[in-house]
Amino acid sequence: MYEFNTELNLPFAEALEQVRVALMEEQLGIVSDVDVQAIFKNKLDKAIPAYHIYGACNPKLADRVISAEPNAGTLLPCSFIMRETETGSVVVSFMDPTAVFSLAETDEPKAVAQEAKAMLQRVVEKLHG
Repeated sequence: MYEFNTELNLPFAEALEQVRVALMEEQLGIVSDVDVQAIFKNKLDKAIPAYHIYGACNPKLADRVISAEPNAGTLLPCSFIMRETETGSVVVSFMDPTAVFSLAETDEPKAVAQEAKAMLQRVVEKLHG
């Protein structure tokens, strides 16, 4: 499987804040934000519910990946989406780092992926704790 997810019964802004807090507790920060909703509206004149693609990163883990296999930086950061459903809940879906880093040629990025996955799984647990 390439992802794991959870659903929050919160408005989008509140869900985002909870995700940010949970990520920070795991020493992960949001380093990128693509507002797909705005892009679709501007480029396609198509209205969709809130949908963002985020990148989460821990600099120490990223350093280990890049130091071991510089081109494996193409697999960074860990992506996740937040999207609003038709019922108003928010799905938070995390890319499984182990699936993506299975593409790496050396062992260190794969080891980092295991650590990153554990961090992201703890984020999901915190969102429900």
